Amino acid sequence: MSGLSASQLTCIKRDRVLFKALSLQVSKGDLLYLRGPNGAGKTSLLRILTGLSLPEEGDVVFDGVSIFSSHSNYTEKLVYLGHKSALNPALSAVENLHFWAAQHRVSIKTANLYEVLDTLGLVGLEEVPVKFLSAGQQRRVALSRLWLKTAELWVLDEPFTALDVEGVSLLEKLFANHCAAGGMIITTSHQALSSMAGKYRTYDLEYNL
Repeated sequence: MSGLSASQLTCIKRDRVLFKALSLQVSKGDLLYLRGPNGAGKTSLLRILTGLSLPEEGDVVFDGVSIFSSHSNYTEKLVYLGHKSALNPALSAVENLHFWAAQHRVSIKTANLYEVLDTLGLVGLEEVPVKFLSAGQQRRVALSRLWLKTAELWVLDEPFTALDVEGVSLLEKLFANHCAAGGMIITTSHQALSSMAGKYRTYDLEYNL
């Protein structure tokens, strides 16, 4: 079966059951929007779906293979962005992205990094240490990774955090293009995906106890 499926997942943190017997399916062209209050287990679920954490029970399968038995092959087809920007504050945007690209075995030229950062409205800030950038600008640097790695599946934890209206619109258009090309997205967000109404499925974690 193509795409990603989770079956009968159970997650326990500090003796508290966050969710149990959770199953979901994401196919090519899908955007799955995970909803739930703080503490419902959204981030914990995303970490399991990316293979960064193990469930108490259940399995996650991508294209017919368990991600826990073939993790390196899976990560090549995945981009995961957590709710934190994961940037070294002492390095510039270009330096951070070069480091990330090397970690993920992505071949990228500096000129291409400048082009992507230009697309994200960061002209003139490419060589500035990110500690001097605003929260919204740092978020844009982190999100630029979506433009740099060709991956079927994006797993994103609160990607709209700190973005202004222009940034939200830019990201939603990228989402739409990725899904239209057969890509898959799993995301959490505290704000509605306004321009993509009717184009995504929701999964409410608060009802999974």
